[in-house]
Amino acid sequence: MVRNVRRMSASLRVGVVALLAAASAACTPLGVFATFTPRDPALLTARSQSYGALGRQTLDVYAPRQISAARPVAVFLYGGGWERGRKWDYGWVAQALAARGFVVVLPDYRLYPQVRFPEFLNDSAQAVRWAVDHAGAYGGDPSRIVLLGHSAGAYNAVMLGLDPSYLRQAGVDPARIAGIVGIAGPYDFLPLEGHMADVFGVGDPAGTQPVRLANPNAPPMLLITGDADTIVDPRDTDALGQAMRAAGGRVETRSYPGVGHNEIMAAISRPFRDRASVLDDISGFMEQAVDAPSAHAFVTNRTP
Repeated sequence: MVRNVRRMSASLRVGVVALLAAASAACTPLGVFATFTPRDPALLTARSQSYGALGRQTLDVYAPRQISAARPVAVFLYGGGWERGRKWDYGWVAQALAARGFVVVLPDYRLYPQVRFPEFLNDSAQAVRWAVDHAGAYGGDPSRIVLLGHSAGAYNAVMLGLDPSYLRQAGVDPARIAGIVGIAGPYDFLPLEGHMADVFGVGDPAGTQPVRLANPNAPPMLLITGDADTIVDPRDTDALGQAMRAAGGRVETRSYPGVGHNEIMAAISRPFRDRASVLDDISGFMEQAVDAPSAHAFVTNRTP
């Protein structure tokens, strides 16, 4: 019986790897993964809380099962090319982070073609404002906030860190952001062509590019990618890392061998944590960032 279970588990892993590879090739969302991945022990403490009056401006909150003191807050922004995705499909990510001791805010945000740049950034900033105002009611410490995201969500998180005007417009002091984690994000995609020209068609395209906005005052960043990513070029991570170092910013970059665009997220899940140390690396960075006396006390320019 045990042998049969092990065979079934191995078969499931092979099937999921194939599914993720196909999903990466088609640039489909990771939502399908949510239907079968085992969950980490954490609590969904609030569902579909409104952070604005418009459609899709809602969020969920996940927390550790036991909280004896206020916990740092993580705001996770999912990807999907700014045109697809829903928070419920990423609950397993929030639960993994909550099981590591974070109160996790998981928002939806408005998508193309309903909106274009920079409205999805404004929504992301408004979700952070909600976290500042309300995370304390769920055991969170709003003075210790980390932003993180995958793919398009990584872009959103990084942009909020590099251009503080979005947070200020939402009524958030940028100094509250202790760190940024970008997972397989697009940070350098000029010239704007085709679909991207429609999503980001603005008068100043340089203002849409994280690599053009690198500065020494941004929160410390962890930028990670997989060298087998065929959806977002891993060179984007390298380019932003280099730009941040050249600007005197605080950044760490990491690349996982043989890992693709969706596999890097799957490695956060319980069945695939032996694929790459993504969750350990993310949670370790986040813990270091929020425990620093201030964001400016965190200094790293390491590239493993």
